Amino acid sequence: MRATNNPAADGFAWDGTPKNRRPPRALRVSPDSPTKLLRSCQAGHCTACGNRVEWYYRDNDRPVPLHPGELPTRLVPDGQRWHVLSGVARPTQDGSPWCRVHHHSLCPATPDPGTPGLQAARRNLALNTRRLMDAGRFTPHQNPPDAEPTPAPSRRPTVQLLHLLYLAPVPIDQILCVAQTRTRHRCTLPLLAPRTTPGTWILIPTPATAGHLSAPNLPTAMAAYDLTQLPYAEQLRWRAQRCSAHAATPSAADAALTGWEPFDPFLHHQHIHPHLPVAANSHDLPDPLPRHPPPP
Repeated sequence: MRATNNPAADGFAWDGTPKNRRPPRALRVSPDSPTKLLRSCQAGHCTACGNRVEWYYRDNDRPVPLHPGELPTRLVPDGQRWHVLSGVARPTQDGSPWCRVHHHSLCPATPDPGTPGLQAARRNLALNTRRLMDAGRFTPHQNPPDAEPTPAPSRRPTVQLLHLLYLAPVPIDQILCVAQTRTRHRCTLPLLAPRTTPGTWILIPTPATAGHLSAPNLPTAMAAYDLTQLPYAEQLRWRAQRCSAHAATPSAADAALTGWEPFDPFLHHQHIHPHLPVAANSHDLPDPLPRHPPPP
């Protein structure tokens, strides 16, 4: 029997190569899923407690953070049960003995609702938060003192796309592609590439919703980046938030969530700009007019 000075550990051959190593399994996107975001890219961490969360889309295209693990349905109240079908999260029950839970119901940084069935999971997350803090891997988010000035809101333009209004996550020339590259990183190319057709700034009437038709301090017109004049395929590329290169490969997975938000004039009133950019080819908006609280 051949003896060696450095015996190999379990699972490795005498030369250090792994034994019975399975080839890595590539992640694939389900063809019936409305989102191309990979499961490995949907994980994140709560900024309040540091615990892991998994982001899913809802039916209204808005992300929701769910607890990574499943809990017995009998321990979760009816109004807090979630289930995931084809990558979409729905606040209902699918009849299985297991269900998902919104992270806010378990987050130790939020007030305890006093649900008996969720106390054990809530305590485990609180202990994990303490471990992360002791190891120096997490610092709780602290509110700034009242003496510090409130930072000015970021310039998030309103975009008219597919005859709908969206609030962009960043200025037009800073919106990046969300597709995953071959190196498993997010693409760094912008949507507004030099060889693509840009949109145009226009003034449109400020939309109103039911119940808020006479809201004060809202201008009658607002600036919007109009993309409805572009071809339909080009508008779909903007809505999917993909660069020209990744728009040609629709089967490629996404490495991040799209940043579009359905525009609401009363939720996003601080982003309403009543004037067009000064330069005709500018993609940045001027500062919005100061808003004053409504009279008593």
